[in-house]
Formats: sequence, C-alpha cells, structure tokens
Amino acid sequence: MKSIQSRLFLMLLIFIILPYFLTVFFIYGYTKKLVEQHELEVSRNQMEKASNELEQYFEDLVGLPYVTYRNPDLFRIFENGFQDSIYFNPITVKNSIETFYLMRKEIRQIRFYINKSKESFTVYNAMVSTRKAQPDLVKESSIKKLFHSHSMYLIEPPHPIENYNDAAIVPQSDNTVVLTIHHKVMDVLSNKFLGIITLDIDLKTYARLCNSLVQNEKESVLLVNSDNQVMYASDRHLIGKPVPSNLITSIQQTGVKMGKEIILSRSLSGPLRQWKLIKITPEQVIFHNVRQTAYINILVGIGVGFLGLIMIGIISYMITRPIKLLSRKVQSIEAGNMNVPFNDKGHDEIGHLEKHIKDMMNRINLHIAREYKLEIENRNNQLRALKSQVNPHFLFNALQTIGAVALRSHSPNVYGLITSLSKMMRYSIRANQWVLVREEVDYIKTYLSLQMERFRNEWTYTIHLDESILNLTIPSMTVQPLVENFFKHCYEEGFYDAHMNINGEIQGELLCLVVENNGPSMTSEELQILRKNIYTKPIEGSYSAEHIGLKNIHDRLVLNYGIKAGLEIDTNQGQGFIVRLMIPVESKFANHKLETI
Repeated sequence: MKSIQSRLFLMLLIFIILPYFLTVFFIYGYTKKLVEQHELEVSRNQMEKASNELEQYFEDLVGLPYVTYRNPDLFRIFENGFQDSIYFNPITVKNSIETFYLMRKEIRQIRFYINKSKESFTVYNAMVSTRKAQPDLVKESSIKKLFHSHSMYLIEPPHPIENYNDAAIVPQSDNTVVLTIHHKVMDVLSNKFLGIITLDIDLKTYARLCNSLVQNEKESVLLVNSDNQVMYASDRHLIGKPVPSNLITSIQQTGVKMGKEIILSRSLSGPLRQWKLIKITPEQVIFHNVRQTAYINILVGIGVGFLGLIMIGIISYMITRPIKLLSRKVQSIEAGNMNVPFNDKGHDEIGHLEKHIKDMMNRINLHIAREYKLEIENRNNQLRALKSQVNPHFLFNALQTIGAVALRSHSPNVYGLITSLSKMMRYSIRANQWVLVREEVDYIKTYLSLQMERFRNEWTYTIHLDESILNLTIPSMTVQPLVENFFKHCYEEGFYDAHMNINGEIQGELLCLVVENNGPSMTSEELQILRKNIYTKPIEGSYSAEHIGLKNIHDRLVLNYGIKAGLEIDTNQGQGFIVRLMIPVESKFANHKLETI
C-alpha cells in the first residue's frame, strides 16, 4: 500500500465497501435472529398440538381393551374359559369379537390369551382363528415384563406383523409394520390375572400425527420411547431400532439445541410417559430466505464496489501517472543508469521534483568520477599486497618436496606425517563447504594418526559407522571439533588411558553421530549450565568461551537443517561424556551434491 493508487483503493474499501458489507452482515444477523425466534415459536406450538393429539390417540388405544369388562360374553371367556362357561354362546362370542376388532380401522390383528385354559386365538381381517394351546406365552420377554409390572399395558416398538397362532387367516405376504400393545385382563374384585389382549396397530394414523410437524422434506421427526427406541421416524429405516448414537445426547433434555441442526424435544405424558417427540430441522431450511436476501445484497455491493474501482482507477491513473514515471526513473538510477533524462520543464510539483533530481544527479556523477579514480588506486594497492602473500599451493608443493626428501633419507614415518599434515591443510581450506561423511571420517583418522605419533601413550579409539551413511553430506568440520575436545579436556588433563568411541547410524528420520569417551565427567549442575549455554540464542545472554565449539556446532546444524537438528550432551551416568549430533536425513542438505573444487 505504498503507492498513491493503492491508497486510493484502500480508502474506497474502508469508507464505502467495508461499511456497506458490515451493514449487510448486521441486517442478516438481526433478521436471522428474528426468523429463528419466529420459527421456534411456530415449531413449539406445532409440537404442543401434535403432543396432545398423540397422547389422546394412545389414551384411546390403551383404553380400548377395557371394553372387555363391559361385554359379559367376552369377560366370561377370560374368567371360565370356553368349555366351562355355562353362558357360552359361540355365535354371540364370535360377533362380540368381530365387533371389538372393527372398533378401530387401524387394528390389523388381535390376540386373546385365556390364562385359565392356557390357550389363545387371533382375529385378522375380522376372521377368528381356531384356538391354540400356548402354555409358555407368559414366559415371553414382553409378556413376562408386563405380567410382573404394576402397569396394565405395555407398548412394544414397531415390528413386522407376526402370525401368532400360525393361523391360515394371516397371509404370508403380509409384512405390515405394526405397533403392538399388550393389555392385562384382571379380575377387578380379586385382582386375579385372567389373560392378555394383544393389539397390532397400523402405524399410519399416529404417523400422520407425527408427520404434521414436518413442513419441509429436509426436516425429520422422531417418536422415542423411554428405552430410547424409535417408535416412529420420518426415515423408515430407523423405526423399531435404537436411537442413533449421535442423537442420544440431544434428546436427553427437553428443550432446544442449536447448531447445524435445530433439535426440539418435548416429553410426553399420559400413556406415553417418558416418551419424547423430537423435531429436527436443518439450519439451512429455516434461514434459506434470509440467506437469499443477503446474497442478493452482497451481489449488489460487489457491483457497486466494481463500479467504484473503475472510477477510482481512472482518477488515480490521471493523478499517479506522472508520479509512476518519476518512480521508474529513480528505480533506473538504483539499477546503475546514471544518465536518466529528466523533464525539468514542468511547473507543477512533479516538474519541480524532476528539476531538483536532475541537479542532484549531476553532482553525484561528479562525485562518483572522483571516487572511482581513488578506488582504482586502492585496488592496485590491494593487488600488490596479495602478491606478497604465500600461495597455499606453493606450501603444499613444498611439503611434498620435504616428503620426497624424507623418503630419500629412508624416513617413511616422516613422509607419512608430512602427507597427513598436507591432507589436513587441504581439508581445512574447505571449512565452509559440504563434505561426505566418509571425507569427514578420513580427516579425523588423519588427525588421530598425527596425535598417535605425538603422544605415543596407551589411549585408544574406535570408529563404527554404518555403510549407509558414508555417502551422506554434512557441513565440514562438524565432528572434528568433538574429537579435538577429547585431547583438550580428557587426554591433556591426565586421563592417559581414556578411550574414545565414534559411531553413527540412521535412527528413524535422523542421522545420529555420537562421540563419547570414558574420561572426566561433570556434575548435574555443571551439565545443566552447559546445556543452557549451548541452547541460548546468539543474541541472548552471555556464555563461557570454554565450550564455544559445542555451541558453534549446534548453531550451524540448526541454521542448515532447522529445529529438528542439533546437538545433545550427556555424562553417560557420570562415567565420561557423550555428544550426539542429530541431522534430518530427508533434508535437502543431507543429499546435497558436492561442488567440484
């Protein structure tokens, strides 16, 4: 936003477009809240009406078997059975049973179980089946539960209709899903159990009551009993099954739950005590019209903003074009073109600037000409100083000459030491380059051979490296300072029988190089201080120069590989010192191709 044109666009955005869209969002939020309150109020009224109708409907169904107590012919059958009743009239009983069946059109099947004779018969399509002995009926789970409860009825979840007595009057092709109500028949005076009346009810009637809550195909409704089983659902696949786990939490409390879906839950009473009627409405259904209006306003705003951008673009082009031309001339000067032509004929602010810049450039060119001659003379002096320095190749050649003299003098050890020194000097020149792990190890071995010749004591070392890591690249002089520390802090301090071990391997995604010894150690307090010094950022705090080499290695690794790399130190349980170098294997630097020297 440094250019004038960019600032004009920013002003348009801040003072015109941004307030417009903020207003649109405010109106959208306010309207959304009003629509939400209205829809919730409507849904609550619908829920209350549907709940009352469901409670009344099931109150009628549950009370239907009480007709038996007012029909002497039917009640005597439950009291005395078919054979023992002296008032038994088959035609009258048959008519009474058929009349009972035809009382409600949603009744699909009725089963009468007579406890005294342990037999039952069914009524299907107004036809009465033959009686069938069923001595174990009361042992069925639902009947047993009703028998031992204080309730007079039990409502089972919907299920495909069953042929209770295997009667021929029920066709095999009938797979109607029905709701079953079991009702106990008791002797009012003696409280004696007389039998069971089972009603299979078609779902259509109370499904219509539930579906009256659904105003949109994306909405859904559920009727759930006290055992969290679906007694009815808009999604037919859920009927008769447990409530989906994602809805359990939502229906545990009566009220409203807001989110991507608005869930209204209402507890029922009467015969449906502890049942819940649930309505689920996707948020997008309620706020569809509100969003449509918001989208239209946004599109209008975009159109207004686009026209504004065109207007600002035209105005800004006329104003900023001379400024851009002057800016390009300045950039050309920055690129090194000191002979840029300036128009000093203008009489406005830009013309005034160009006139002064032209005068300034003339003075700068004069100054540069004078400084250029001084620079040439200074370069000549530096060249003469460089020629007086010792050429490193001359030093290498001189060492080779000395080595040749040593061979002619029959001193192969001297020749080997001179050769090792020459290799080390050549390697040291590459201090800021990338090398193979193999090359770093060869340099360390050369260094150790010189130290072996120097000290000639009983110190020992081992090097174990996996073949898989030898061709990986690392910064040069990464491991060598750790080996040098062995002689500085271990061998030269009197630990002549110390042992140094160097090993390396791939551990997961990291190349791990370890240098350890069994020489002097340090206390835990000293170790913590050393770690703090190593991991302190270069610009923070102060730290001892004694272990500056360890800090430099850690900083180089972090600089080249990132925070996954670094240096770790430990005391090997107080029996020496361990340094681990962790380098990411997949890093672009791990497979860095070495440049030819």
